[in-house]
Amino acid sequence: MLMAKDPYKLLNVPNNAKDAEIQKAYRLLAKKYHPDVNKDKPLMAEKFKEISAAYTLLSDKEMRRNYDKGQIDGSGQKKSPFGHGRSGYGSDFSGMGGQDDMASMFSSLFGMNMGNMRGGMQQRHQPPQKGADLRYKININFINALKGESKKLSSGLILKIPKGVESGQVLRIKNKGKPGTNGGPSGDVKVEISVAPHKNLKRNGKKLLLNLPISLEEAVYGCKISLPLPSGEVEFKVPEGSNTGQKLRLNGKGVNGGDLIITLMITLSDEEIKNLREWSGLKNKLDYKYRKGLI
Repeated sequence: MLMAKDPYKLLNVPNNAKDAEIQKAYRLLAKKYHPDVNKDKPLMAEKFKEISAAYTLLSDKEMRRNYDKGQIDGSGQKKSPFGHGRSGYGSDFSGMGGQDDMASMFSSLFGMNMGNMRGGMQQRHQPPQKGADLRYKININFINALKGESKKLSSGLILKIPKGVESGQVLRIKNKGKPGTNGGPSGDVKVEISVAPHKNLKRNGKKLLLNLPISLEEAVYGCKISLPLPSGEVEFKVPEGSNTGQKLRLNGKGVNGGDLIITLMITLSDEEIKNLREWSGLKNKLDYKYRKGLI
């Protein structure tokens, strides 16, 4: 197998030649050996391939550095431990850093549209590409986030929102985005969910948190309460002597099998406040003012 030739020698430049020197040398040789100028001269065409491949290697900074370090041979192939590599540089210039420079030079030297030629060569070798994703953001209320629902997007697609979806969660509809190229699959539709806050309900993971207002009478004597929740109606007892801030736990009544945590909040009506003032009596009121230094 023939050894790959030294690209520096092919372009008649020293090993420490600058980029501008390499380009100038290549321009002169390309003009001299180009097949359009040397029709019916196969040797000239072969020479043109060699100098073109040499310029491709040296115009790519990484490949030139690897060649100077002895890591690759003049054809751009990694050196074999037995001292052999694939011979030849290849007649097309795809995949190497100098192809844009060469296309520009060919256009200026010979009036050829090398960009179209290169584009056609690349197009044949492009792998399938997945299409771009389409992104949306929708708002839903707290209760519907717990129950789940179906929502129609502006594109006409129907998005099925699962039970217990959280704010910031992104739902995906596969292969409904922009079409792919070269036989690649379509992109996806990605929808970010924003859940509006609720007056009394909050959630912490699967835990559903409820601040429940109760009357003074219900707190003192206890009561039964029925709550309509997204998962269904729930009944529970408020024990006698309950106080504000006291918590009740209902197992499995939260989000997707989580717990419902109820915090009792005692609220007083105007009538209850009036009654409390009457019950306290004038003496207690005077005692209170005396202790506080108000009289």
